[in-house]
Amino acid sequence: MALLEVKHLKVHFPVKHGVLSRVREYVKAVDDVSFTIDSGETLGLVGESGCGKTSLARAIVRLTEPTTGSIWFQGEEITHLSRSELRARRRGFQIIFQDPYGSLNPRWTIEDIVGEALDIHHLAPNKSARHERVAELLAAVGLAPGCAQRYPHEFSGGQRQRIGIARALAVEPRLIVCDEPVSALDVSVQAQIINLLQDLQQARSVAYLFIAHDLAVVEHISRRVMVMYLGKIVELAEAKTLLRSPRHPYTQALLSAVPVVELASKRRRILLPGDPPSPIHPPTGCPFHPRCPIAQFPRCRTEIPLLREAGAGHWVACHLAEPDVNVTEQDRGK
Repeated sequence: MALLEVKHLKVHFPVKHGVLSRVREYVKAVDDVSFTIDSGETLGLVGESGCGKTSLARAIVRLTEPTTGSIWFQGEEITHLSRSELRARRRGFQIIFQDPYGSLNPRWTIEDIVGEALDIHHLAPNKSARHERVAELLAAVGLAPGCAQRYPHEFSGGQRQRIGIARALAVEPRLIVCDEPVSALDVSVQAQIINLLQDLQQARSVAYLFIAHDLAVVEHISRRVMVMYLGKIVELAEAKTLLRSPRHPYTQALLSAVPVVELASKRRRILLPGDPPSPIHPPTGCPFHPRCPIAQFPRCRTEIPLLREAGAGHWVACHLAEPDVNVTEQDRGK
C-alpha cells in the first residue's frame, strides 16, 4: 500500500467579476492529477512557474481545500476530514515552505517556532523535555542548541531553512512536502540543504514530495520525477529514465535548457514559441498543443491525452508517444 495516494485531484480558484463579485470563471491550478508516493521514497515534481506545483503541495496537506478528487494517507482518506479530525492526522505529514524568510514568525524565538508542534500534539510532558527535544532537533539539522533563544532575523537564509526543516521534523512525520525549499538560496547553500534532506531521509525513513523548477536538483534527490504543465501531469518516470529518454515534448524542451558541459556540443536547444496559456482559459485538447513542435491536428487540438504507460514505469500524456514494443504485460504490473 502506498503511503500517499492522490486520485483525480482538482484545485480550482474562483475569479470574481463585477460590482456584485459574482463568480464567472475559475483558475484551474490543478486539473485532474493522480499519483502515489511510497514510504521512504522521494518523488520529484518539476515545471515552470505558474503550472500549479504549489497549489498541489498545499492541497495535499490541506492548507488549500481541493475542489474535487481524493487524497489518501496511510490508507485513510483525508480529503473531507474536519479541522479537528485533521489536526490529529497532521503528525503524519508536514510541509517545508519555499520562503525561509516569510515562513517563520519574526516575533517568536527559535525554541517557540520548533516547539509549537510539540505543544499542539502534547509530545513534551514539561518545559524541560520540550527544551531538550528542541535542542535535539536543532542538532539534527546542523544548528547549535544555543540558537534556540535567538530570533529568525539573526540567521541567514540557509539557517532559516534548517529551522523550517527542524519544525517539520518535530512531530516525526512519515511524509514531508518540500515546496521549492532551495530555490531562494545560494547554490552552495542549496547543496548543503539537499544533502541534509538526504541524510535525514536515511536516518528517519521519511518520504518527500520534492518540488522544484531545477531538473538537475530534482534528479539528484529523487527516485521518480513528475513533470507538470498547466495543472496536469504530462510525464512520470524513474529519474534516470526521464533524463536519459524523455518522451513528452515539454519535458524534452525543459531538459534541453539544462546546461551540461559534457553534452553541450550534442544537445539541441528546443525553443518553445509563445507563453504558457492562461489557467483560466486553458486550450482545448492537449494543454501543450499551442506550443508543441510536433503537434498534429485536429487530434491534439480536440482530444485530451490520457496519462498512459509508454514504457515500464514510464507514463506519458501525449498522443504521439508510442508505447515500447518490448514492454510486456508483466513489466506493466498487470
